Amino acid sequence: MSTFSLAVRDSSTMLRRNLLHARRYPSLTLNLLLTPVMLLLLFVYIFGDTMSGGAGRDAYIAYIVPGILLMTIGSTTVGTAVSVSMDMSEGIIARFRTMAIHRGSILFGHVAGSVLRTLLSVVFVGAVGVAMGFRSTDATVLEWLGALGLLTLFTLAFTWIAVGMGLGSPNAEAASNNATPLILLPLISSAFVPLDSMPGWFQPIAEYQPFTPAIETLRGLLLGTEIGNSGWIAVGWCVGLAVLGYYWSRAQFDREPK
Repeated sequence: MSTFSLAVRDSSTMLRRNLLHARRYPSLTLNLLLTPVMLLLLFVYIFGDTMSGGAGRDAYIAYIVPGILLMTIGSTTVGTAVSVSMDMSEGIIARFRTMAIHRGSILFGHVAGSVLRTLLSVVFVGAVGVAMGFRSTDATVLEWLGALGLLTLFTLAFTWIAVGMGLGSPNAEAASNNATPLILLPLISSAFVPLDSMPGWFQPIAEYQPFTPAIETLRGLLLGTEIGNSGWIAVGWCVGLAVLGYYWSRAQFDREPK
């Protein structure tokens, strides 16, 4: 069997293992999903009329859902950091090292499983948004495909960052704490209010981070708003974070005793 075939076979095995683990312990994913769903309900039904600036609750739900979808990615990938850290601290990865399996498949199994779980979480939160009144009637098939591609690329990038956080944490509690910025960054982006409504000193903080251009791009694709150069910036952030997360994770993984 070639090295590539071995890697694919072992990665598939590790993917099945991670999906089975997630199915047996769904509480972690459900708890992480609670944050974006509760924020969606809170901001639409409690603050919607006020936050919309008089445009109405329907206009505000159209504005907020793209941001909540990106927030779902950030919050759900925290579970990846916790899962990787648990495997490290409980010695499961050390046991895998003694087996005749492709080394890279251990990380790729975690990444593939996390990407699938996160995208399913995005679909669930999106369904909640649709049930609350979100509509994207003007988006074409290509724009929907572009939105799906952006969500997938964003998920992959932050999954690799979460894997690196998990590998660098001594236990699950530390991994959860280290991954907190993945939840906090969307709160200081354009997810809830436009950038020009923020104080001048705060606008650069909200603008020059990965969530804001991704949110603006997703809004443009689904709602037909102006995208400008946000699309290229969002893709650049995703590619940069994915490469950084991959090499960071591999460096930490390879430092472990073989």
